[in-house]
Amino acid sequence: MNKLYILVLAVGVLAIGAWYMGLWPENSTTPDEVYNPEINPADFTTVINNTYFSLPVGRTFVYEGEAADGVERIEITISGETKAVLGVETLVYRDKVWLDGVLIEDTRDYLAQNSVTGDVWYFGEDVDNYEDGELKDHDGAWLAGIDGAKPGIWMKANPQVADQYREEYYVGEAEDMAEIVSITESVEVPQGSYTNCLETKNWTPLEPGLVEFKYYCSEVAGLVLETNPTDGERIELIEVGGN
Repeated sequence: MNKLYILVLAVGVLAIGAWYMGLWPENSTTPDEVYNPEINPADFTTVINNTYFSLPVGRTFVYEGEAADGVERIEITISGETKAVLGVETLVYRDKVWLDGVLIEDTRDYLAQNSVTGDVWYFGEDVDNYEDGELKDHDGAWLAGIDGAKPGIWMKANPQVADQYREEYYVGEAEDMAEIVSITESVEVPQGSYTNCLETKNWTPLEPGLVEFKYYCSEVAGLVLETNPTDGERIELIEVGGN
């Protein structure tokens, strides 16, 4: 057999193996037919009690910090509202964002926890973007099962360092990826000081060079800090309410 042919074949096998092991390079994409998670609605619940990401009805989170364009404030609320996506009953995670006191985004993310694995899955989002107080567009919106969009993992049940996974998958529109960087981080924000926190590295092939880091702490069971080393952005948890 031709040596060059053998070499090409070996490289191809290694590449496929790397993808399935979660080692695929962060600036690459995979064909639609490769990423095709099987979703059984019976396996999912709106009771989200992940160690690092718990969403009991009534829970609220408030974040503030310096963004690239000004002071950003984010308010998360879990009202108990639900929405069916791909036959799965999902919990609405409402995310409102203000910049310098002006509302710029109102998003409803749709989440559900796999009761078999414990992973929290992300099934899409409806987005209202505002400009000068007026509704501008719905850029960033996607819904699993529509136009080829597929759900991804928001938070793993048993995250291990070097794990990589898709958070969402709508070709050309929503392709966020995440990698577990650490599970032993110490974090200090206005809400408090925490240890043994989960750190994720987040990126998308749609915006090469843009990387964010997020920190989730079990003492809060939620996100406590988000940073962007490129522009110095630091969004911190300032308040937790509800159950």
